[in-house]
This record gives sequence, structure tokens and C-alpha cells, in this order.
Amino acid sequence: MGAGKSAVGRRLAKKLGAPFYDSDQVIGEKTGVDIPTIFEYEGESGFRLREEKVISELCQLKMIVLATGGGAILSEKTRKLLPEKGTVFYLKADVDTLINRTHGDANRPLLNTPNKQHTIAAILQQRQPLYEKIAHHIITTDHHTTNWTTNQIINHIS
Repeated sequence: MGAGKSAVGRRLAKKLGAPFYDSDQVIGEKTGVDIPTIFEYEGESGFRLREEKVISELCQLKMIVLATGGGAILSEKTRKLLPEKGTVFYLKADVDTLINRTHGDANRPLLNTPNKQHTIAAILQQRQPLYEKIAHHIITTDHHTTNWTTNQIINHIS
């Protein structure tokens, strides 16, 4: 959350002339409601099942740029599928960067806690090893612009 997946994904797709998909946005379009509403009615587990299904469908498409939600990595099926179907970039950011970038964003249900720093640190501790395991490339986005990060990805795939 806040590493730049969607912003970088949109810019990358534009530069490559490829379609861009954000799995969270696709879930919202399919359900007709926003992510917090899905969390409210179905909980995180219900959302994760929807997310796994949507990512599986999107991975069948060719030559796309896909930004997944940060928690997509929790699905073993998704962890297996993503590196098989494409090149995976882990956009890595530290806790302070993520707090600054997500400050005031009400569309992140996992951050509806009194101690966002503790929550983000705990999420990173759980997910970072999973991100690193499946990533073909890791790009640290702290103190870098969306354009810089996009160019780093293009350098890796060119």
C-alpha cells in the first residue's frame, strides 16, 4: 500500500502502449462497490478470494501491465501464477514512506487502525519475504518519482 504500483503501472503501460489493469479497480468494477465495502460485508477473506479470481483471469491476457493489491501475495495460487505469467517487479518502500503516501486515504481498510505505523510494519514483516521470493526484480521507490521508477522497469525489460 503506497509503494506506487498503480501510478507506476499506469505510466508504464502508457509508455509501452499496453493495456493497464489494477486488480483492485477491476474488483470494484465487477462488484459495483468499493474495496472498503467488500471488506465490510465479506471481510478480508472474502475480498482475497475475489482478488485471487480476478488476478487469475487477468493473467490470461497477453502483453498487459498489471498492478495487484499489496495483499495479493498472500494467496499461494497467486504467488505461483504471477512469476509464471509475466515479469514481477516488487516496488519496495520503507514504513515511513508508506505512511506518508497513504496518509488520509480512506480507501485502505487495513489501515483503519489507531497505529498506522505499527500496522504497516506488521504487514511488511509478513509480506516482504513473499514479495522478494517471487519478484524477478526489486526496485526501491523511497525518495524516487513515479517517472524514475517507471524508467527503472523499462531498463530491466529492454
